[in-house]
Amino acid sequence: MKKPDLGYYISMVNTIVNDTEKIGSTLNPSFEEIRLAIDEDKTSEIPENRLAEIVAEFQSGTDKYKLMLEKISTLRPPARILGIHKKFERSYMAYVAGCEEMVLSLQPKVDIEAFNAAEAKQDEATDEIAVSIQKMTQMLMR
Repeated sequence: MKKPDLGYYISMVNTIVNDTEKIGSTLNPSFEEIRLAIDEDKTSEIPENRLAEIVAEFQSGTDKYKLMLEKISTLRPPARILGIHKKFERSYMAYVAGCEEMVLSLQPKVDIEAFNAAEAKQDEATDEIAVSIQKMTQMLMR
């Protein structure tokens, strides 16, 4: 059995994390638009066509996240970080699930409770991903 390629593994994880951040940055203005409407109790004022655009944007981003999750699950980490890799994978899975739930929370209209729950799930998963990456980095740099 061939030993996992550490350089490839690190490069792929880095690419996935950076791509995830880029996608999140492009979706953030639409997220903030919904968040503001919720905070100001004006979700009913969001035009139907604008909400449909946001749903399409979020779905597109979620689809890209799903592809990255597939990449994560095919990576072969070095044995010493296998446990951390599995936690990273589970956290990313939870993040994708939170994104899917957010898309659903906007159809056919904004479900504030579901949106808030999806946001909380994404936040928790993001924190877990960051911790996993930090631990991975520390262990690999030893």
